[in-house]
Amino acid sequence: MHKIKIEVVSKIYKKEVTVRISDIPEIAKLSAQEKILLVEDIWDSIALDESVVPIPRSHRDELDRRLRIHESAPGNLLTLEELQARIEKRK
Repeated sequence: MHKIKIEVVSKIYKKEVTVRISDIPEIAKLSAQEKILLVEDIWDSIALDESVVPIPRSHRDELDRRLRIHESAPGNLLTLEELQARIEKRK
């Protein structure tokens, strides 16, 4: 049995709700491909409002660090071929 934990948040209240696939029988009947498409649709609906998916401070700091590096040397980029070669060397 799969469990999906959903946290419902609003300005007024915060409530945790547990939803199981068995609670929505139509989901269990979907093919794997249809379930993947459903999950993509759900994720897209969440991503529409960036405020509901908080970004950890550590992620923001890392993005800022990488942006500073890029801004200090914007021409210091790898071509796709150079990147692929570096990846192959690590194998």
